[in-house]
Amino acid sequence: MLILKLIYRNAFRHKLRTCLTVLAIAISVLAFSVLRTMVSAWYSGVELSSAGRLVTRNAVSLGFSLPVSYREKISLIKGVKLVSYANWFGGVYIDKKNFFPNWAIDRERYFELHPEYVLPPDHYSAFLRERKACIAGRRLCEKYGWKIGDTIILKGTVFPGTWEFVLRGIYHGRDKSTDEKQFFFRWDYRYEKLKNTSPHSADKVGLFLIGLTDPGLAAEVSSEIDGAFKNSLAETITETEKAFQLNFVHMSETVLMIIELVSIVVLVIMSMVISNTMAMSVRERTLEYAIMKTLGFRGGAITFMVLGESLCISVAGWTLGIALSFPLVCMIADVLGAYFPIFSLTERNILIAFAATVAVGLISPLLPAYGAVSTPAAEGLATRN
Repeated sequence: MLILKLIYRNAFRHKLRTCLTVLAIAISVLAFSVLRTMVSAWYSGVELSSAGRLVTRNAVSLGFSLPVSYREKISLIKGVKLVSYANWFGGVYIDKKNFFPNWAIDRERYFELHPEYVLPPDHYSAFLRERKACIAGRRLCEKYGWKIGDTIILKGTVFPGTWEFVLRGIYHGRDKSTDEKQFFFRWDYRYEKLKNTSPHSADKVGLFLIGLTDPGLAAEVSSEIDGAFKNSLAETITETEKAFQLNFVHMSETVLMIIELVSIVVLVIMSMVISNTMAMSVRERTLEYAIMKTLGFRGGAITFMVLGESLCISVAGWTLGIALSFPLVCMIADVLGAYFPIFSLTERNILIAFAATVAVGLISPLLPAYGAVSTPAAEGLATRN
């Protein structure tokens, strides 16, 4: 208890220096947490992917579509339980800054294939009845103040023109991690509008979504689907939903590497700050440590005090940094939330930040602690502060 009391008093003996060190650590923890949150957000789509779903797209790229007639042939392949389809729409609400994912979907099977989107039965019935009906996520509706029956107008980018929808359904996520910021409308409404203006693209879809009878059949079914359309005008690539999402992550691999590198630099800076503070503290207390040695304190006790003081300051900085991280992440989520299904400070990232802070807090003062222990008592007693 005596040593713990000494650790606490030593840590806050020089209040200004300690406060500045805690603030520097807090800023480092804040930066580290936000960077880790960005990395997690990038991978959130992968983590939300289902092992029992496949995605079939054009073999050239996502920019090329597939005939909707492929659905019937895919549904006949052994191991396929359900086939749906969707088109990325890319519509803009009022202004380009109001971006959110919007899709033209197969009205009958899409939600059956995605049970994570929970929709009240009456909302779904209304969606099936009305051609212009649309469905939006709970968080998206909260952001724009939409309610059932509202008319929503999107300006087409991929498919030009003004598109009018009526909100007939609001879905919420089955799990906390489910994306509640998407917008869906009926593919047949898109087809009817395009068949007169762009008949060559009216009966095309961007991708097929396939439910399997057994997730273990993913490789076999993928091979059969691609084989069925080999040498056709629109060959396909079929992969698991997770692999499909990873393709987007790999496109940004360089950015992710830079973010990871910056997070390591943040830890190095934190280590230098703690090291510098502890070096000054140990140098100021050389005489005190010499007196403690003459009173019978061993090197282990002195090392414990130095490490304990460093850890005390580090944890205080971590606490402040995490407290500041929550509002900052929320602010960033308001700006980037439409681009990432999940952008929040997770327990995992909080624990990673804590572990990193503790590790730096224990490793950084090792050299100053060694100096305090290795300095002979007689030499320390000759020191004048």
